Amino acid sequence: MLLTVSNISKEYPGNELFSGVSFLVDKGEKVAITGNNGCGKSTLLKIIVGDETPDTGDIQFAKDTSFGYLSQYQEEDASCNIYDYVIGARPEILEAEERLAQMEEQMALLSENEIHSHMESYEKRRHIFSAMGGDSYRSEAVGVLKGLGFSEDEFSKDVSKLSGGQKTRAALSRLLLKKPDILFLDEPINHLDIAAIEWLEGFLKNYQGAVIIVAHDRYFLDRVVSRILDLSEHGIRDYKGNYTEFVRQKEIYLIARNSEYEKQQKKIAHEKAVIEKLRRFNREKSIKRAESRVKKLDKIELIEKPVEENDSMSLSLSSGKRSGEDVLDITGLSKSYSDRSLFSDIDIHITRGERVALIGENGIGKSTILKIINGQVPADSGTVMIGANVSIGYYDQEQQLFDDSKTLFQEMSDSYPGLDNTKIRNVLAAFLFTGDDVFKRIGDLSGGERGRISLAKLMLRSANLLILDEPTNHLDMQSKEILENALSIYDGTIFFVSHDRYFVNSVADRILELTSRGLRVFYGNYDYYLSKRDEIGSTVSDSDTSDTVSESESGPVDQSAGRLSWEESKRIEAEKRKKEKQLLAVEERIGELEEEKDSITEKMSLPENATNSAKLNEFGERLSLIDEELSGLYDEWESLSE
Repeated sequence: MLLTVSNISKEYPGNELFSGVSFLVDKGEKVAITGNNGCGKSTLLKIIVGDETPDTGDIQFAKDTSFGYLSQYQEEDASCNIYDYVIGARPEILEAEERLAQMEEQMALLSENEIHSHMESYEKRRHIFSAMGGDSYRSEAVGVLKGLGFSEDEFSKDVSKLSGGQKTRAALSRLLLKKPDILFLDEPINHLDIAAIEWLEGFLKNYQGAVIIVAHDRYFLDRVVSRILDLSEHGIRDYKGNYTEFVRQKEIYLIARNSEYEKQQKKIAHEKAVIEKLRRFNREKSIKRAESRVKKLDKIELIEKPVEENDSMSLSLSSGKRSGEDVLDITGLSKSYSDRSLFSDIDIHITRGERVALIGENGIGKSTILKIINGQVPADSGTVMIGANVSIGYYDQEQQLFDDSKTLFQEMSDSYPGLDNTKIRNVLAAFLFTGDDVFKRIGDLSGGERGRISLAKLMLRSANLLILDEPTNHLDMQSKEILENALSIYDGTIFFVSHDRYFVNSVADRILELTSRGLRVFYGNYDYYLSKRDEIGSTVSDSDTSDTVSESESGPVDQSAGRLSWEESKRIEAEKRKKEKQLLAVEERIGELEEEKDSITEKMSLPENATNSAKLNEFGERLSLIDEELSGLYDEWESLSE
């Protein structure tokens, strides 16, 4: 084991982050730490790397284990350029390189008698240099820098003069080039465009060391990690698989634990009823039996009802009146700023019910197109036609449509004068603004709070065309999923810009990629776009259907085929009862294994075990076997449930 975390807890005045956190990390593992905003993910990383002190617990690295840590915010003010800063990650290689260069210079000054021994020494040093990776070190540095979005023209920039995002990318480049045994990365993709994120995904998937990541990009986690540590309800749970698999397993776990909780509550209620009946008999034997049952009941270890974090917003979107078939028609749209052309001669046609994502490189003009549609920015040329009965709801990522001097209550009241005070407070409460929060000034809100109030106004708009500009910015994972669920049942039309690939994949049924040459159209979600983008080298028109995914079309269903005989119905009922028994058995086994897992985790945190590597390895092996069996049980449970 490279890393052992035992019984870690951390609390600030009035705010318990977590307690009893224990887990192991082996070499080569790719692990994500997830949880809602404020649960302590970044704090846990800081505790592990030694930047913060835990209230209780112990951190142990295996002997000679090296690690590197990328924090969210970089304060690096190195007095050198980006290239020198990054290659400085391995000073031993640079020193060896310089020594070899010196020896090469000396060769011209040596006599024939001296050259032989000098060459022997040189070759030994050259062999060591190659073994260190020195031959490819500088080319690797260039590859990493370019992969993370730096052009060669930027290599000579002074690190101290970089923006915060550039400093983070430079620090990440240096860290990746250092290649420690464990990488700790706190939001490593916050300042990367999609091309750089995809490059980093490939790098981390092939990285020989272990990686522990805190990130909100669910698509990134799906493609990189194979294990999730879920930091929630002040503790931690360990799940095998990527993010999508984690969501599935956690849902099953919560259902299974709720089932156990409800079964126990029924059992307790039954026991209490029996005790009450025995007491009513008012006989010596019955009273003794009642007392015996009371003692037995008192010894039951109560199962706490698992609950989702309750600090989540409530979002429900309605389209109001039905729009015409043609919702949005854009023809020949062009826009330039000074001497720079963003896009030209763009055609877009969107019909009722479509969910269209506009993607492309940063700064290529995606948000500008949305602003032109909403009349915030004039086009240089082209037309924008809004269809019949179309009502637009616009989410502006910059939230420039707010009056910063107003309070939240005033903003909602002025925007929707028909709402009474109670209704306004109820809507704001649904988006986590309660009590005196409703009197906060718009100008004093954080980015996440401004995003939530924008979504609240959008919910009340009852628009049948939603135009969304980066709607998931500043939202935590749970809030993103709530927004996705609301959009999945929304019956209107959606046109949106987002860099959140998981969100695009969940919502879009058509992708428009804005490039320097125009639009490329992909009829499908983001996964389909990835599978097809490299196959299509030329610009395609919006009307081109060569990228349309063909779908099988089923004919009308014969209703008479659904009629079942009495015997067939009985057979199906018997099969159903059999499956229900199997389902109950699987749920009970899941409960047993989860209890054993909790017990092992508790034992790991005991002082006599926390420093016993042999015992911890034994626990780790048993936990691996439990996780393997649980994975199969979860699959079986899902199959039986369906």
